[in-house]
Amino acid sequence: MAVTPEKKIANLREELNHHILRYHQEDDPEISDEEYDSLYAELEKLEAEHPN
Repeated sequence: MAVTPEKKIANLREELNHHILRYHQEDDPEISDEEYDSLYAELEKLEAEHPN
């Protein structure tokens, strides 16, 4: 079963929030800044293509 754009957006938001917590509050990032930026760009693209 294919993941809907809405589900992918929700998943990306959840993942990005996790990484924000790890980076800013725990000072223990799991991914590089470049990887975070890539995920964020993907989220922005999906949100532009599939506005609520």
